[in-house]
Amino acid sequence: MIDPFGRSVTYLRVSVTDRCDLRCVYCMAEDMTFLPKSEVLSLEELDRLCGAFVSMGVRKLRLTGGEPLVRRNVMSLIDSLGARIGHGLDELTLTTNGTQLAKHAEGLFRAGVRRVNVSLDTLDAARFKEATRWGDIAKVLDGIYAAKAAGLHVKINAVALKGVNEDEFDRMLSWCGEHGFDLCLIETMPLGEITGDRADQFLPLSTVKRQLAQRWTLNPTSFTTGGPARYYDVAETGTRLGLITPLTHNFCESCNRVRLTCTGTLYMCLGQEDAADLRAPLRDPELGEDGLKQAIRDAIARKPKGHDFVIERARDPALARHMSVTGG
Repeated sequence: MIDPFGRSVTYLRVSVTDRCDLRCVYCMAEDMTFLPKSEVLSLEELDRLCGAFVSMGVRKLRLTGGEPLVRRNVMSLIDSLGARIGHGLDELTLTTNGTQLAKHAEGLFRAGVRRVNVSLDTLDAARFKEATRWGDIAKVLDGIYAAKAAGLHVKINAVALKGVNEDEFDRMLSWCGEHGFDLCLIETMPLGEITGDRADQFLPLSTVKRQLAQRWTLNPTSFTTGGPARYYDVAETGTRLGLITPLTHNFCESCNRVRLTCTGTLYMCLGQEDAADLRAPLRDPELGEDGLKQAIRDAIARKPKGHDFVIERARDPALARHMSVTGG
């Protein structure tokens, strides 16, 4: 699949649920209203949709949420998708908050998952509880260590937030190095109404990198996972530091991904509202597989050149939908 700007679309991020067992302050409102089950695709429908994308050239699938592992029987979907590895699919990965990892880590490895991204913005228990509104960091750390023990490579994702965790990145990089984890820092994105002001939270990663470089040797590398992060080898630890900078350094020029929500809505760009409904053709028996694939092609033909996030607009979100709705 080739978009209008000549980019091959080979990466699909799939939100299997909009629900989450945490309420991170930069991601969700505390009193979130979640989708009724009637609007959410079944696991079998998600599997069929992913299969269509794989048959059309997608080589990497990432399951997201909300929190993907809170979806009932989600391991059946993961097992089915894992069976496609080596048959059109190169990689199946997962982004998780880690709360359910201790229970599922070994099953994920058996299914063919080899890498997981764990969202963890602080190593301080009190800060973690405050940032997630009710989370227990001990449960998340148990999940992370269980993932490591199961053979999964762990990457820690942390959103950089001024006044929240800006004094922790040195410690986090050291902790990740100790355990062999990569660390990826992410600028806050203006998605969804939240309590507080994102402009006040915004911390440019150029500043963070400059501060970290005073202690750590950060060597640029061409390493990529197919996502938007720019990576640096950390000489002292042998691990990597990734930076995702949607506001200070637009990463759209090499975009190879689209996002599928749990309702069957396909967003061709994280930062644009244009979307395609794939649930209708998926459930229309008259269209069949060919009709579904044509709907996908038509959507890819509308993929925009890039987003237009600007932090000055953060007081009024660029988009009303929350990241948990879009998917990871």
